Amino acid sequence: MLRTSVGFATIGIGTSFCGAGLVLLLLLLLDIPAEVGDDRWIVLVCAGGYVLLAFVIGTAWTVFLQRRTVVWFLAGRRPGPAEAARALRIPVDLATVSGTLWVGGAVALGVLTAVFGSWLDAMGVVLAIVLGGLATVGMTYLASERIARPLMSLALAVASPVGGRLPATVLRRLVVAWSLASGVPLFGVLLVVLPPDVGTGDPTLTLVSLAVIGLVVGALGTGLLARGVAAPLHQLRLALDDIARGRRDIAIDLNDASEIGMLQASVNDLASGLAEQERLRDLFGRHVGDDVVRHALEHGISLSGDVRTVTALFVDVVDSTALAVNTPPEEVVRRLNGLFTDVVRAVDTHGGLVNKFQGDAALCVFGAPTPHTDAATAALRAARLIRDSARERGELDLGIGVATGQVFAGQLGTRSRLEYTVIGDAVNEAARLTEQAKDLPGRILAGHDTVDAAAGAERAYWRHHADLPLRGRDSDTRAFTAVVA
Repeated sequence: MLRTSVGFATIGIGTSFCGAGLVLLLLLLLDIPAEVGDDRWIVLVCAGGYVLLAFVIGTAWTVFLQRRTVVWFLAGRRPGPAEAARALRIPVDLATVSGTLWVGGAVALGVLTAVFGSWLDAMGVVLAIVLGGLATVGMTYLASERIARPLMSLALAVASPVGGRLPATVLRRLVVAWSLASGVPLFGVLLVVLPPDVGTGDPTLTLVSLAVIGLVVGALGTGLLARGVAAPLHQLRLALDDIARGRRDIAIDLNDASEIGMLQASVNDLASGLAEQERLRDLFGRHVGDDVVRHALEHGISLSGDVRTVTALFVDVVDSTALAVNTPPEEVVRRLNGLFTDVVRAVDTHGGLVNKFQGDAALCVFGAPTPHTDAATAALRAARLIRDSARERGELDLGIGVATGQVFAGQLGTRSRLEYTVIGDAVNEAARLTEQAKDLPGRILAGHDTVDAAAGAERAYWRHHADLPLRGRDSDTRAFTAVVA
């Protein structure tokens, strides 16, 4: 806050008196005071008095225009929409005040010079003041945009430049910088070399001085322009690099009321939009699984799928009805969450997909939507791991069924409501084996197709249990159970 206040004070003092010094230098080079005669001291005194008066009037005028800005900025509070919009006009207001006072000085001193001298002398004074005024107004505009950045950040948080009329533009800055670097000094050169000859001074020295002044003022103006454009663009480039590397917690301070501010706001919107997409994808993935998310992104809204050979693993809690009757609901949920944690960990570890939770049961698939190199072995290992984890917890008893076969795997439903699922005899067989497994010591039953397809090291954990009649099947199913350690 102190730095900003000191910066504005420096702009007001520096530009006013430097501009007056520039005008005085031009007049001395043109030797106009000598041509006015013995009364030139009156013109010089009036000029000095006008500079002081203009400084006082300019300060008071600026404070009046931005009085509300001064109040909320010094109070450290958030501005209202109207206050923020007014604060965004600080560079324009300062340049307007400065330009108006320079025009008044040109008129007043031009008339005064014409009274004590000649119209040619008056024209020289007016042109010198115009040159000094243009340089001063341009420097005031560019410098105030730089100094006002802390104010701009607070104001732009309330009055974003997106979708509205911009209080500043990059084109305007370029025009001002060009005027300082080329327009003002070249205009001065034309005044010196073209008739009528203004003043009696040596034009060579005047031209050299104009060149030097143009270099200095142009360098300052170009430096302010480059700093005002390059710094935020560098910040934007770094932010976009971070976004490209996966960061989404990007929030660039809006401190520019031009198209650059719009770009800053757009980058913030981009980061927040990507963060929201990732959050939705994460939530989607937690509900259906990362493999299903990738499948959905690849196929889009499509009621499609394919027939493939998979291994289905079904988990169901033993006597869940009695559990619900004798146990508080929150305790039932806690135990089920513990069970499902073990299920997800085991299935993920072995490359499967937890396709859905069905109350106190879970359907897991190995081989869809992502193909699996050894789905049978992975499913059998996951089944044993789930059983062992449930026994360690000692909270729920369960049955597990594993079956292998061809199923339809894809998106089912309507175009307004889709669900990735697997449908086929292998899923039904796994569910029926689960019911039978609840009465076995090993708590797991697997169809012979699954055990036959598994690796030899895994088959060693399994022994033939019985040929079981399963509901809905015409022939008995050769079932195997896991050896209890």
